[in-house]
Amino acid sequence: MKDKKALLVIDMQKGSFTVKTPRHDTDGTVDRINALAQQFREANLPVIFIQHDGTQMNEFIPNTKPWELLDDLKVEKADIFINKYANDVFYKSELQNKLDILHVKELIITGCATDFCVASTIQSALTKDYNITVVEDGHTTGNRPHLKAKQVIDHYNWVWQNMIPTKGNIQVKPYTTLKKTFET
Repeated sequence: MKDKKALLVIDMQKGSFTVKTPRHDTDGTVDRINALAQQFREANLPVIFIQHDGTQMNEFIPNTKPWELLDDLKVEKADIFINKYANDVFYKSELQNKLDILHVKELIITGCATDFCVASTIQSALTKDYNITVVEDGHTTGNRPHLKAKQVIDHYNWVWQNMIPTKGNIQVKPYTTLKKTFET
């Protein structure tokens, strides 16, 4: 079977997008994720929604409102849903097993929060030799004590563009560039 790519959508959950935790360009990020997810579905490639299960810390408990995906995210029955238990999606989750079954070798990564779960997952995937494409404008975070959210996002995009690859590679591309790969 041919090696495939998969779209990861990390922690785009209601509990991370509240009045107290505003995120940079939420609407634009959701729109780009939705468009990319639709292109993946049309190409018969997996779309994997990752949801943080914080039961251990009494937050983001499955089937509660904070755990739910954002209402504006377009989800289909054929999409894959995986709970995660730490910043790194691979930690004690079913993700690795699912990727192996699907013969996925390339991850297109989106989600929230840039500087926590997205960054941890990218670093973990890199050590597992995946080819990684970070959607430059497909991840978001909030303002931090010493940096605005946009600065955090720009900083991490720069870091990922300059990481030393393993057997796989890592690149950062804007949605408009990725969109064109499906149009050709």
